[in-house]
Amino acid sequence: MPLSSALQSSRFELKYLVSEAAARAIRDFCLSYLEPDEHDDPTEGFEYAVHSLYLDSPNLALCRQTLQGHKNRFKLRIRFYDESPDSPAFLEIKRRQNEVILKQRCAVRRSAVPRILAGHWPAPQDVLDKSPRGHAALTQFCDLAKCVQADGKVFVSYKREAYVTTQNNSVRLTLDRRLFGTRYAGLGALHVNGDRVYPDLPGVILELKFTDQFPVWMRHLSRVFDLQRRSVAKYCYCALALDIPELQLAM
Repeated sequence: MPLSSALQSSRFELKYLVSEAAARAIRDFCLSYLEPDEHDDPTEGFEYAVHSLYLDSPNLALCRQTLQGHKNRFKLRIRFYDESPDSPAFLEIKRRQNEVILKQRCAVRRSAVPRILAGHWPAPQDVLDKSPRGHAALTQFCDLAKCVQADGKVFVSYKREAYVTTQNNSVRLTLDRRLFGTRYAGLGALHVNGDRVYPDLPGVILELKFTDQFPVWMRHLSRVFDLQRRSVAKYCYCALALDIPELQLAM
């Protein structure tokens, strides 16, 4: 993954659950307009692994806000794509403001994560994204984590198949499969090695992402496949499947 963020800072995200057969047909449909993401691995069925350690307050207030349908909310997570100690970790903030999704992230060395989770800034040499956007994301991440007394709670993992526009990342379609959650064991380690829990999701998670107007071809796709938009919050699904006691009052 590139160290400098290629994420769109502001976009719309529409989520659906579709059958495996529909997912394969949607893939064929979208290839007339998009190309496979550069990180899709042909040896893994054109998928790649995504892991995120979600941070939350002691009473899981951020997860509760999603479950309660708050229009303006945010999530804090540390994303990584493998468990190699030499690979970077990405500090990410994902905000929702009504229908708009705002994302910020900054790449850091994996070895800096325990210090960050303990509430400290990473050392300068541990910050891999030196851009103004990266610095702003790092500042916001640390400030928000301190504000809500955030600590690691749940690992969320899945396999992603992604397709993007040929010249930029303004339009993106993803298919996520085999979602599972794991309790965070503490100590700042980014190792997904606990007992896995697989949420009961009836299908593949389809996400349509765009920065401006809903593309005409995506409108056509949604009609052809009779897509019904719904909320699919992976962190919340995994936290509920793990039966975390702090969430029981939110149901």
